Amino acid sequence: MSQILSLQPEAIWRNFHLLNQVPRPSGHLEKIQKFLLDWAAEHNIEARQDNAGNILMYKPATPGMEDRKVVTLQGHTDMVPQKTPDSPHNFETDPIETIVDGEWVHANNTTLGADDGMAIATIMAIFEDDTIPHGPLEAFMTSDEETTMYGVEHMEDGLLKGDILLNLDNETHGELMIGSAGGINFTAELEYKEVAPEAGDQAVRIVLGGLRGGHSGLEINEGRANANKLMARVVVDAIANFEARLASWKGGNMRNAIPRDAEVALTLPAENVAALKETVAEEWLKDFRDEYGYIEPNLTLEVVDTDMPEALVPEEVQDNLANAILGCHNGVLRFIPHLPTIVETSSNLSIIEIVDGKAFIKILVRSSSDSMRQYCVDTLEACFSMAGMKIETGGAYPAWQPSPKSEIVEIMREAYRDLFKEDPIVQVIHAGLECSVILSHCPNMDVVSFGPTLQSPHTPNERCHIPSVEGYWRLVLETLRRIPKK
Repeated sequence: MSQILSLQPEAIWRNFHLLNQVPRPSGHLEKIQKFLLDWAAEHNIEARQDNAGNILMYKPATPGMEDRKVVTLQGHTDMVPQKTPDSPHNFETDPIETIVDGEWVHANNTTLGADDGMAIATIMAIFEDDTIPHGPLEAFMTSDEETTMYGVEHMEDGLLKGDILLNLDNETHGELMIGSAGGINFTAELEYKEVAPEAGDQAVRIVLGGLRGGHSGLEINEGRANANKLMARVVVDAIANFEARLASWKGGNMRNAIPRDAEVALTLPAENVAALKETVAEEWLKDFRDEYGYIEPNLTLEVVDTDMPEALVPEEVQDNLANAILGCHNGVLRFIPHLPTIVETSSNLSIIEIVDGKAFIKILVRSSSDSMRQYCVDTLEACFSMAGMKIETGGAYPAWQPSPKSEIVEIMREAYRDLFKEDPIVQVIHAGLECSVILSHCPNMDVVSFGPTLQSPHTPNERCHIPSVEGYWRLVLETLRRIPKK
């Protein structure tokens, strides 16, 4: 605690520390919502919570700046709950333990919550300080962005009064984001009647772990391994060559996180167990390390004996499921043709749950092209429909298309140049941002997204670059000072 409180800018790190004492995983935001409302009351700040769980705060202009355009400062209150396998952390009850390591802050074997705690801490720092010059401000702190964008999807028309939206949810200082991908949740599900194991068979668990995982928007193009896709290769081989039967499969836990681990339970004739273990250890593990060793140096794969399960997936169903998982698209589908370094369309095979007579496959599809997003969905539907699965899509949000005449982008470009003697990078991002949904309710808003530098969000390796926070803070303050008149 003493280390993080000694960092600069003090106001952001102090408030970030306060936030990390309050549990706030997606889907469990009651404590953070109460904390923010209580904090606002203590500081005599006008605040309220809407029906979608969003927190709104209001602050009048400093004297002499009453005629400036209204600025909406926006970030989300939830964080992605990811931890290492050996961490005892409970995201619903425990505070985040932060560690200062050189120029970086990270957490103790969990996600840090800088995505998007840095935004909320920034808003708190501005609203509590009456010496910062600014025009009229409103804060929009949204709920459950990381799972369904529930807060913005259910916001009321006319809720926001801002002329300018400063979204504080970008992860690289020096970038001004002016567009982002849209997305849609894809779910395939199937119910089946379980069958009894074969007499004389033996049960094993295949456990794959140690992967880097990552943000399925920001890091989908880095060639990181997907635990579910690697496991599918092993399972199909085990079924085809070792007479294996599938009992259960669990991999991944968040749609927007590349899955870091997966585990299956199989049964097979006792005389085939040794050969399966040898193949996994000497062939599959070697292949995976050859393919991914550079980017996944900590990859692990092992077969361990386990108790015999009470029931199995029927043979025809297991074959169809394993083949569909192996065959479905995962990763980058296409880059933007005129911006070939930026991903246009991707899918993340994020969650597999097969157990107790039910199978669920959950995928997040992203694209800055509505037609390509639908094409990707269609390919997935074709694949899993052949396995007899029921398909559902939901939680769709549109792409944020860049505005060619953004006044705030030009203001920030000049401010950045004056502060740091170089130009910022102005571009679009493959990750989904709430800006697109907010714009559907407030189409006349002028929007930009920026933030300090984070690495490996949505993983236990998430970390925040300390020097970038100071530069980001300077840019925030200079932007507020330069907001134009109405």
